[in-house]
Amino acid sequence: MSFRKVVRQSKFRHVFGQPVKNDQCYEDIRVSRVTWDSTFCAVNPKFLAVIVEASGGGAFLVLPLSKTGRIDKAYPTVCGHTGPVLDIDWCPHNDEVIASGSEDCSVMVWQIPENGLTSPLTEPVVVLEGHTKRVGIITWHPTARNVLLSAGCDNVVLIWNVGTAEELYRLDTLHPDLIYNISWNRNGSLFCSACKDKSVRIIDPRRGTLVAEREKAHEGARPMRAIFLADGKVFTTGFSRMSERQLALWDPGNLEEPMALQELDSSNGALLPFYDPDTSVVYVCGKGDSSIRYFEVTDEPPYIHFLNTFTSKEPQRGMGSMPKRGLEVSKCEIARFYKLHERKCEPIIMTVPRKSDLFQDDLYPDTAGPEAALEAEEWVSGQDAEPILISLREAYVPSKQRDLKVSRRNVLSDSRPTAAPGPTRLGAPAMPATVADTTPSSSIAGAGEAGKLEEVVQELQALRALVKVQGERISRLELQLGRLENGDA
Repeated sequence: MSFRKVVRQSKFRHVFGQPVKNDQCYEDIRVSRVTWDSTFCAVNPKFLAVIVEASGGGAFLVLPLSKTGRIDKAYPTVCGHTGPVLDIDWCPHNDEVIASGSEDCSVMVWQIPENGLTSPLTEPVVVLEGHTKRVGIITWHPTARNVLLSAGCDNVVLIWNVGTAEELYRLDTLHPDLIYNISWNRNGSLFCSACKDKSVRIIDPRRGTLVAEREKAHEGARPMRAIFLADGKVFTTGFSRMSERQLALWDPGNLEEPMALQELDSSNGALLPFYDPDTSVVYVCGKGDSSIRYFEVTDEPPYIHFLNTFTSKEPQRGMGSMPKRGLEVSKCEIARFYKLHERKCEPIIMTVPRKSDLFQDDLYPDTAGPEAALEAEEWVSGQDAEPILISLREAYVPSKQRDLKVSRRNVLSDSRPTAAPGPTRLGAPAMPATVADTTPSSSIAGAGEAGKLEEVVQELQALRALVKVQGERISRLELQLGRLENGDA
């Protein structure tokens, strides 16, 4: 008689969360009290940004990740908005560029100095004005450079080319009510939205058409969220008619019935989902909760598999999620969250316990890197491209960040002077956000360096090949050793 395994096999079953020690937290931050269901926090491998309380306008802090401990009250902020800041988002293709949306109806894009702020930043690189009510949603295109989406309480979605300060698309007829959130799909050809009319919509922004719509995705009246998964499915969080919090998974090809629907509890905080496309794990954080639940989404029923819950004593005001390339691979860290308390920000590290100190291929497949796959003009012309992937095996060294510069199409018709960033960083080439011009003189000057550069590149390729061969040899030896220890050999 054979007994079937009851426990589902998953390498993420034993993922555990751990808050960092107090000296590694960011203390004395006055987190914004504005009533808006935003994350209030954005993080990348260089900086942590937190929306804070500010008198006479809106502001957010930008801290280098290493600046832990107590933050001085006089620490400079980014403070160009005249109303409270509602949402912020780091550019995925430049770790020094961040966009913000505010109650003052404007969207601003900022260039952060390489080593962080030394004085208050009041001049954005570009101001994007087109909304008639407050702007509560900001999200960058995942693969096209300088393409930014904003959505406001005027129920309008605008898509901008930040490099030219142009409005590319205006979608003002698709949402009859307040938009709760917007999420791009993997290659940025579509986005999905959750709306106050209880509908989830999938929209093609370049055609301005509705691809699919599900009315009453969640029947409750409280806010819901919808995000695209890597395989094109849509994951939603919301409330039932009895005000119980729910998770659901939808196939865009058939939105009649959810593929999976789970009820969690009857708390009243909006559920914010964070998705890791490399591991297919969704982390769900409720505003005002003191826990983070995480689920694995797979292809076999029941599709959404509960993994575990991280619990703490303090409720969360907001949450930020570190991109995969900012994690510590050597410690088997698969996610890092930045939890906002009332007066501090606390990093929480999610780890898969492993005995081996070697690189774990199964935990770290190639992930989206900081290089844009398309220019804005290519995306507008109808091209799509998957994100350019990088390996986390080698210590990835990013290319020199380019300063964001705006080249307006028609300066004369614009009443504002052309926005130009401050003096360029020492040693950084002053390149515009669009393709840089190469003059004949610069190509002659660079000809002498080409030979040396070629030698260095060849040497680097040879070293990488050697490291790869040695890595494979070590893996084979480890496998043999494991078999010997298990008595399989």
